[in-house]
Amino acid sequence: MVALGLAALLAAVLFMTLGARGNWDFVLPFRGRKLAGLAMVAVAIALATVIFQTVTRNRILTPAIMGFDSLFVLVQTGLVFLFGSARLSALDPRLSFAVETLLLCGFAGLLYRWLFGASQRGLHLLLLVGIVFGTLFRSSAGLMQRLIDPDEFLVLQDRLFASFNAVDQDLLGFSALILLAVSIALWRMLPLLDVLALGRDAAIGLGVDHDRTVAIVLGLMTVLVAVSTALVGPVGFFGLMVANLAYLLLPTTRHAVLLPAAALIALVALIGGQTILERVFDYDTALAVVIEFLGGLFFILLVVRGKSR
Repeated sequence: MVALGLAALLAAVLFMTLGARGNWDFVLPFRGRKLAGLAMVAVAIALATVIFQTVTRNRILTPAIMGFDSLFVLVQTGLVFLFGSARLSALDPRLSFAVETLLLCGFAGLLYRWLFGASQRGLHLLLLVGIVFGTLFRSSAGLMQRLIDPDEFLVLQDRLFASFNAVDQDLLGFSALILLAVSIALWRMLPLLDVLALGRDAAIGLGVDHDRTVAIVLGLMTVLVAVSTALVGPVGFFGLMVANLAYLLLPTTRHAVLLPAAALIALVALIGGQTILERVFDYDTALAVVIEFLGGLFFILLVVRGKSR
């Protein structure tokens, strides 16, 4: 854990100072805002993935499988289709952020309430419904994308991919408060998370109100994913990688260790990756593209490894 903390600190220092020239009064605030955005997204995705895998008791699932990414694409496409990119650009970014976050939270809240209700329909239906909704959202978005003006489509394409260089500084403070509140709530629930990892029957046998606790955890996870997605866009496989790396490096079931470890690994990966792409490759590619490629390979590796067992 100490090594991960030092690695995260080193990545942050390198991001702030490597290749810096000119006026430090400009460089430090400019890079500091980007660093804050990267850090919040990394921590939010890491925490959300670990607690989601705890609830589902499956280490190859991420919140993205529930259709968050597809819903984000549908919302962005629908806004451009209805109002046009010029009007959207003129909107207050805080209003746009609030609308996107509320839509994502509302969808997830209704879905999880139905799937994790008293009937306990099960994990397989959760996966099936998530895939079906994701397909529905993407098909609807694809239809609208074919109907809009080609110039509007080019603008839309920039909004659909995760961008760590375009985090609006007006949203950082609000997002930081939300992340801090959710992190405090999760820290107070650490013993309950350890019990939830044992399974429904064991948790009920130990006196935990399973349904209520799962609903609270999923609600917190939804807020984390909604905030990170509204800030930079969808990053599907990033949480899968950092969560499983935390399991491998620190083989324990205690969430007091797993949650900070996953967050630190996410900080090292996201900040370090952005530093390398900016200073070594000179922006020749996007970090989101690299994450999706490596994440897809990592997912396949986990599936193959599971089948071999």
